[in-house]
Amino acid sequence: MVHLSQMRALGISRGSYEHRIEAGALHRVLPSVVSLLHPVLEPWAVETAALLYAGEDAVLSHESAAAVWGLAATPPLVAMTMIGRHARGQPGLRIHEVRALDIRDVAIHQGFPVTSPARTLIDCAGRGDVDDLLNEARAQKLVTDGALHAAMARCPGRRGTGPLRALLEAERETGYDRSQAERLLRRLIKAADLEPALHNVRIEGKQVDAVWPRYKVVLEVDGYQWHGHRQAFERDRGRDQKLIGAGYIVIRVTWRQLTERPMVVAVSIAKAMARRSVA
Repeated sequence: MVHLSQMRALGISRGSYEHRIEAGALHRVLPSVVSLLHPVLEPWAVETAALLYAGEDAVLSHESAAAVWGLAATPPLVAMTMIGRHARGQPGLRIHEVRALDIRDVAIHQGFPVTSPARTLIDCAGRGDVDDLLNEARAQKLVTDGALHAAMARCPGRRGTGPLRALLEAERETGYDRSQAERLLRRLIKAADLEPALHNVRIEGKQVDAVWPRYKVVLEVDGYQWHGHRQAFERDRGRDQKLIGAGYIVIRVTWRQLTERPMVVAVSIAKAMARRSVA
C-alpha cells in the first residue's frame, strides 16, 4: 500500500502513476492511495489505505478497532477517528472527529494505531449493544472493569459511557459474573459426571457460554439481561434462532438457577444429550 507522496519521493510522476493504474499495475483504493496487489488479496488493505489517506493523528476506532482486537468480524465500512483534524469523507469510510484523545486510550496492535480495548467498547456502546464485545474482551483478558471505568472517566460526555456504565452496574446488582459462571459450570459438569464442554467459544459467529460439539448442545447463562433489558432479550432470541437453524439444541438457564439449583441445570443438560443420543 503506497501513498502518492511516497511515489513522488521515489521520482514517479503523477502521469506515470495514473498510467500504471490504467494499465492494471497499480490499484486505486482511496484518493492518493494505491495498492501493488488487488485490495481483495491484501490483508487489512482498506484499513491500511484509510490510515494512509488520513495521515497523522488518525486511529482505527469503533467497529474497525474491535475487528483489529479480534472482538468482532471486519465491518463493511472502515471506522476511524481523527484527532484534532478534519478529513473529507470517502466511500467506504466512516470518519469520527474528536478534539483530543488521551494517550491511554490509544494503542498499536497488529501494526495499526487503534483505540484501546476499553475506549473501543465505549465507542461501540454509543452505536449499539456491546454485550458480546464486552464478553469477548473479557474472555481474551483485554479489559478489566477498572480499566473500563477509568476510560469512561476520561470521556464523561461520550455517547457510549452511559450505556456501558449501565451495563456494568446491572451486572454488579444481579451478581452475574461470566468468569464465575464458567467456574460454576465446570464444577457442575464434573459433579454430575457429564461429558466436558467447551467454554466461551464462537458458534455461528457468536460466543456461547458452553457447547458440547458431539451432541450439538449449547448452554447459555442469562444474567442481567432478564431484568428489563429488552434489547438484549430480542438479541438473545435472534441468536437462539440462528443456532437452532444450524442444528443446535439451546438451553438457557438463569444465574439464580445455576447458583441455587445446579442439579436442575445438570438434568436439563443430560436430557438434551440423551435426545441427541437417541436421534
